Amino acid sequence: MTADTQPTLNPEQDAFLRERSDWMGAYLVLHAWGVIALAMAFFIAWPNPLSFIVAVVIIGGRQLGLAILMHDAAHRALFKNTRLNDTLGAFLCGWPVGASLTLYRPYHLSHHRHTQQKEDPDLILSAPFPISKGSFWRKMRRDILGITGYQRRMEFFRMEMGQNPSLWQRWKNLFAAEKYFALSNLAIFAITAAAGVWWAYFALWLLPLLTWYQVISRVRNIAEHAVVGDNDDRLRNTRTTLTNWGMRMVLAPYWVNYHLEHHLFVFTPCWKLPAAHRMLMEQGFRPRMELADGYLQVLRKAVSKPHDDSNHGAPKGQRKSAALI
Repeated sequence: MTADTQPTLNPEQDAFLRERSDWMGAYLVLHAWGVIALAMAFFIAWPNPLSFIVAVVIIGGRQLGLAILMHDAAHRALFKNTRLNDTLGAFLCGWPVGASLTLYRPYHLSHHRHTQQKEDPDLILSAPFPISKGSFWRKMRRDILGITGYQRRMEFFRMEMGQNPSLWQRWKNLFAAEKYFALSNLAIFAITAAAGVWWAYFALWLLPLLTWYQVISRVRNIAEHAVVGDNDDRLRNTRTTLTNWGMRMVLAPYWVNYHLEHHLFVFTPCWKLPAAHRMLMEQGFRPRMELADGYLQVLRKAVSKPHDDSNHGAPKGQRKSAALI
């Protein structure tokens, strides 16, 4: 993309988009956990199949929300205070859902440096598309049944244990890598047990993490970079998906649907991305931007391959941790 076609900001706009807030960061973290607690309380107070499905969908959406807030922390945009940003981003956002901020940051910043290029570590997520409807629904079925979530955790465990011939050393490696995930989940279990609903950890935390969280993570990954217009154009190699409040509630929390704006202005906190979008519209960039009117529009393009895939996944050696954002 040539220099004269790149979006520009005046000094006031630049200062506004760069400004972070400790208060807003704290609010967003508390909001995510508050919604999770309320969804759990909703099912506990009115237990029935419908309220259970609602709770799982809302909790899974906020678990993705925690990952999104950790992503903001990876850009040091969640809190203005660096220590708060890295500590709370890791321990209250990343570790409870099994994500390490320390490992994620360099991986993700590499994705930003090489978006949709051969060096992009996330290219494996978008390159296979479009796929067939049959392939897509097989993936969805594995996601909603928890198979994907289970397989990913087992793969992480194997990688973290390493190839050391000593079984004791492999277990030590696993403990070192997973101790904060284990401790944070132990804390969640302890809180539910203290409230007299120990089973809620398994039914209303672990189950959404292994099921709905996997479903919406896949849809979000597809929407952000799959079947985009031009891998070499910064306005076309990343997609913003315009959607309504209800879809953002269950599928795209904390403004993650404004992904093109995030790539253009990586320093911007998530809660200012709608303002960044308006700035681009005011500059007349809408015809040049990769925009979608809803997630269904994206999915139709992503599953437009007429015939079923002969290869249902990447070679085992290429399967690696999918990027969160």
